[in-house]
Amino acid sequence: MTTFKVLAISGSLRADSHNTALLRAAQKHNPGGLDIEIYQGLRDIPPYDMDLDTPQDRPEIVQDLRRRVTEADGLLIATPEFNYSIPGTLKNALDWVSTDWTKTEGFPLLHKPIAIMGAAPTNFGSVRAQLALRQVFVWTHSDVVVKPEVIAFRSGERFDAAGDLTDEATIDLIRQLLSALKEKIR
Repeated sequence: MTTFKVLAISGSLRADSHNTALLRAAQKHNPGGLDIEIYQGLRDIPPYDMDLDTPQDRPEIVQDLRRRVTEADGLLIATPEFNYSIPGTLKNALDWVSTDWTKTEGFPLLHKPIAIMGAAPTNFGSVRAQLALRQVFVWTHSDVVVKPEVIAFRSGERFDAAGDLTDEATIDLIRQLLSALKEKIR
C-alpha cells in the first residue's frame, strides 16, 4: 500500500490550540495510507516581503516551508476563526508559498491537494474562516477537498482536559476528510 506524505498546518499559535489538537487527532485517527507531519514553524515566519521573495533572498524558514509544501503529496490545514476570517499568521505563510516571481521554481500550491478543517469556541465554529481559506486556494489553483466539512463548533465541548478529541462525530468526520484527501492525492 502506498503511503502519501501530508504536511499539516495549524493556523493557531496558541499552546493549547484546539486546531493543533485537531491535527493530532488526524494523526491518531488516520484511516491509513497517510503520513501526517505537523508543521511547527508558523510562529517564526516573517511578514511577507515581495522584495525578498526570490530563491536567493527568502529567509531560510520560508525556504524550508516552501520545500516541505512542494515535497508533500497534500496539505491538511486546521484554522481558527479571527474576525470572520483566517489568522494573519496563516495567510502570511500561504502568501510566501503561493508565488514564483522568477518563473524558475514552480508554484508550491499549484494543484496541491488540500483538506481544510477548523475549531472555534463559537456556535458557527470556523465556517467563515474556512470559506475565506477556500477563496485563497481558488487563486492558487489548489485542489481542495469539498466534503466533508469538519467544523468543530463549541470546540471546548469536544476535547478533554488533556487536549484529546473526544467527540465521536468529529472523529468520524476527520476520518472521512482524510479518506477524501487520500483520494484526491491518488
